[in-house]
Amino acid sequence: MNKYSLFLNKIYNRLFNDYFGKKINYDFPKDIMRWDLVNLVIEKKNYKSYLEIGCDKDLLFSKIKNIDKKIGVDPVSGGNFRGTSDKFFFQNKERFDCIFIDGLHTYNQVKLDILNSVDALNDGGTIFVHDCLPVNFYQQAVPRCKVLWTGDVWRSIVELRTFQNLDVCVCEIDLGVGVIKKRKNSDRLNLSNVNFSKLKFEEYYKNYKEFMRITTFENILKFINS
Repeated sequence: MNKYSLFLNKIYNRLFNDYFGKKINYDFPKDIMRWDLVNLVIEKKNYKSYLEIGCDKDLLFSKIKNIDKKIGVDPVSGGNFRGTSDKFFFQNKERFDCIFIDGLHTYNQVKLDILNSVDALNDGGTIFVHDCLPVNFYQQAVPRCKVLWTGDVWRSIVELRTFQNLDVCVCEIDLGVGVIKKRKNSDRLNLSNVNFSKLKFEEYYKNYKEFMRITTFENILKFINS
């Protein structure tokens, strides 16, 4: 998006999207990125197949090593499947050990990508979701108004934390990487009668540690192997 469109969207979000001005200071390590986490898990779990949703310039896709089958999905550039995630999952008949989701950063699409990925995941597999920990209101606002944009991915993570059959946490690296296992929820978030698409950033700010079940890179394998 050009700067003019981002500026207009920023004004719109300030006026109509429940602006909240406080910021969150996460402890993101500067030397640990999402590909470090993914390659670590692939190595430790001896995964053989990898799917990536949203490749763009292959910043992550090009760094995934020691894998037999690697598919990258993007409608514009990168990867090796040209099309939307919806198009890919509609025709897909394969299953994967490891799936990384970094497509359109909106609640509805991310939730759909996660649920489709759960259906395509091998037993014992792991799903990763990028951009789960926004620093401030504008970074997560929809429509997009920042170059560095997480979107409202966080809303989909909060909702999945309430599911009985999915175990979810967020690793505090690289704008937040969600980690999802297809198993009984070991720390279910107790929220009911909530419209997750309407959760406000102010609510996230006040409850993000509980909402997101944040863990460190050093402890992430304990969660995956538990």
